[in-house]
Parts: sequence; C-alpha cells; structure tokens
Amino acid sequence: MLPLALSIGDPSGIGPEIVLQAWIRREALSLPPFYVLGDPALLAARARHLGLDAQLAEVAPQDTEAFFAERLPVATLENSLTDTPGQPSAANAAGIVEAITRAVEDTLAGRASAIVTAPIAKKPLYDAGFRFPGHTEFLGHLAEEATGTAATPVMMLAGPELRTVPVTVHQALSRVPTTLTSALIEETARIAARDLRERFAIAAPRLAIAGLNPHAGEGGAMGSEDAEIIAPAVAALRAAGIDAFGPLPADTMFHARAREAYDVALCMYHDQALIPVKTLAFDETVNVTLGLPFIRTSPDHGTAFDIAGKGVARPDSMIAAILLARRLADNSADPA
Repeated sequence: MLPLALSIGDPSGIGPEIVLQAWIRREALSLPPFYVLGDPALLAARARHLGLDAQLAEVAPQDTEAFFAERLPVATLENSLTDTPGQPSAANAAGIVEAITRAVEDTLAGRASAIVTAPIAKKPLYDAGFRFPGHTEFLGHLAEEATGTAATPVMMLAGPELRTVPVTVHQALSRVPTTLTSALIEETARIAARDLRERFAIAAPRLAIAGLNPHAGEGGAMGSEDAEIIAPAVAALRAAGIDAFGPLPADTMFHARAREAYDVALCMYHDQALIPVKTLAFDETVNVTLGLPFIRTSPDHGTAFDIAGKGVARPDSMIAAILLARRLADNSADPA
C-alpha cells in the first residue's frame, strides 16, 4: 500500500508538533507509513524545542516505508518555512500552499494513497493573496485543475459515534436561508451517500436530514424553509433510491438512541453539524472531504496558535485522521 502524504499546515500553529508526536507513537498505535511535505529544518527545530526524540530523513515519497520505522520521512518543500510558534506570518503562505498542492499531485499521480492535512489559518493566506475561502475549496480547485472535471467538495465530520455533514459551511448564519436550496441539499446528500458506500464501505447508507428552523418549522409556524425547501429535497432523494428521511427537529437528532437510526446527519448550517460531533468526541473526530477524486482527512481542530510550541498540544485528532485515511484508502483500493 502506498504511503499517506501529510501537508504541514501553518507552521506557526501546532501542525508540526502533532505530526512529530504522531510519528513518535507510530509503533504503539500501529500507524501506517506516512511522509510529511514540509521543511526539515523547521521540523527538527520544533522537535528540539519541545524535547521530542524524532530523527528526520529527507526522502522521495516512494522511499517512505524504508525509513518510516527509524526516521520521520520528509519530502522537502521548495519554499522554506519560518519557525515562529504562535506568530502566524504571510511569509509562510507559499510553503503552506505548496505542501497542499504537492500532496494532491502525489496522490493523483499514484505516489501516495491519501492526503492528511494539518490545520491552516485563513488570514495569513489571505494577506498573501490566497483567493479561496478555505482548505476545502482549494482542494476542490486543485482536483478540477488536475482532472478537468468539476468537483464538489463536501465537508464531513466523522467521529466514533456520529458523522455529520453541513450543507452550508463557512458563511454568516443570516445568509443560510437564502443560500439553502433543494438542489444544494440533494447534491450534498448524493455525494455523501456515494462516498459512504465507496469509501466507508456502508452498503446502504441512511441519511437523517435536519430541519433548518426550531422543531423543523412546526408546520410553518416557525418558518417555511423546512416544508418548501428541505422536504422536497428529501422526497427527491427517496425517489432516487437513497434512504433519506426528514426534515427532523435538530434538538432531538443527536442523542444515543436517535443516532442508531442513521449513518450520517445532514445539517443545514455549520454549527448545527459541528457542535454535536465535537461535543461527543472532540479529540477523536476527523474532518473528511467528500466528493473529491482523492481521499483527504484532517484533524477537526484549528491551528491553536495560543498553545503552539508549548508542548501541550494533543495529537489525538491527527492520529485519528491518519488512521481513518488509511482505512478509507483500503476500502477504496481496487481488489484487482
């Protein structure tokens, strides 16, 4: 099996240290081989700063497995990175973008089986001219550029007890009702159902569709969107053979008994999806991007600039992202 490609993320955050800590735990947790697209000098400096016993090896992706047991394999970036924990800088933008781009290139070229991305922060990238809303949208652009086929990336948060998908993502709550359409719900649900089958190996995925308004609108007394936008989308999905049901009152969707009835919850906006899954398992939840021609996972947290370089960052979500990326790659592998 090919190795995983890890992009370093924003080096001023906790990305370098959680990558180092994950590699240190490789034997105890039976982690699959991975290499880091990063700056060896920065990783070595962060390891020394934190007193971590991590030796590095500058390698090509195909040599990862030969070094992984003894040294952390690093595919060196052309753009150097500055090691300033807690102090994000636009000067690192070129290296951050290069790491993501090369991870995608390696995966599409068959040098890596999946991508795991460390967290990035948007403002330093915007200050350097980055024109995408975030990681997910940039990955979609790279997929389209490489394949010539339109890609619709969909965010999924996958934890041990719950998977959620936000239909609308990074936008103000006031804009959600005007952004939400039946077509958007249907497209998001179709992508989620397909990837649950093909990558998560769930033969007949069950999709619970949340309402937008309190009590799913309560018959129109608390808004018309549930009846006029969400219900028609659910009907169309069911007509297409997808096991979708709703709209459901969001306040009763996430307790243990309710979760037994579905494989993923489609939620209408960001916090409706992310609050329950992170509350249940913050340290074990993984951000998975669906709808791409490659597998991408990431920790469910941000750069944590406030604790970068202090030795208190936990690698749990990064480790979970690595393990899930390998499982999805195994599920997706051609048996031939």
